[in-house]
Amino acid sequence: MSAKKVIDVHAHMLSEPMMQRLRKEAPDIGFELSAMDGHGATLRIGAIVQTPYARGGWDLDKRLQDMEAAGIDMQVVTVVPQTFLYDLEPKRTEALCEIQNEMLGDLVRAMPDKFQAIGTVPLQSPELAATVLERAIKKHGLKGMMICSHVEGKNLDDPKLDVVWAKAEALGAFILVHPQKVAAADRLGSYYLRNLIGNPLETTIAGASLIFGGVLERFPRIKFCMSHGGGFLPYQTGRFMHGWAVRPEPKTNLPVPPNVSIARLYHDTILHSAPHLEFLIGQSGANHILLGTDYPFDMGMMDPVRYVCSLKITGDQQHAILAGNPDRLLNAE
Repeated sequence: MSAKKVIDVHAHMLSEPMMQRLRKEAPDIGFELSAMDGHGATLRIGAIVQTPYARGGWDLDKRLQDMEAAGIDMQVVTVVPQTFLYDLEPKRTEALCEIQNEMLGDLVRAMPDKFQAIGTVPLQSPELAATVLERAIKKHGLKGMMICSHVEGKNLDDPKLDVVWAKAEALGAFILVHPQKVAAADRLGSYYLRNLIGNPLETTIAGASLIFGGVLERFPRIKFCMSHGGGFLPYQTGRFMHGWAVRPEPKTNLPVPPNVSIARLYHDTILHSAPHLEFLIGQSGANHILLGTDYPFDMGMMDPVRYVCSLKITGDQQHAILAGNPDRLLNAE
């Protein structure tokens, strides 16, 4: 490998200073830590309770220690998905987005050798979201945005969102698609299935909507990264191809076979299985895979560099995943 920095493109942050400002703006929502100890705490945002919320989520010194231990030179930090808050009045969500985007930008300026960042936008108001994205990039120095896998039940092929995709493509924004408020939640209450199944299911629905909705063909230069290894989507390409060939419905907005659009997507490495990640690399190509941890959440991968280096892939492929791809996508003009 070359000396290029190893970059983690999927990492979350909600620090105590961020929470203080968010509480001041929206005291009714919470943004509270409780039961804190040396390892973590309980995080409450509205009705959503996250436990454990590992200490590195708010403690910068701990985060830097963990990055060094994992061999990660730089994190692309973003918000926690609990702060999407698409259910609020759009201007209220905008105010909360702005606080986080500004503070992420401040972190990048303070430690540019360790951090880049992507922000959050009020996606329930597409015109406003496009404005906030432009501000995040041009004013705060961010590289793009993390978005939810849906907008309060509306899929990402909603034509109203085209104004956001157009702005993102024009700005060269990197977009991390992340699940929250998962489908079929009423059937996934046991065994932690809301995360084990619900999160990858959400990513799959989001990716399929972008594919069959024709979004990736209308905006061919857009940079969507699907979290958690793309959910179930990469493993159903054959089914998508067959359905498009034999049924009229998949062709409604997609004039080309689905594999053309699928090839435009990027995926992180968070699969927890070497054979499955090797399959994804073979399916999508190493140039479309980016290192991710999901730090600081317990379903993340805290030792991803050693993991990628253990795969049955070439040195060039390792370099692309660990450093080359994220550097190319984040810093392309």
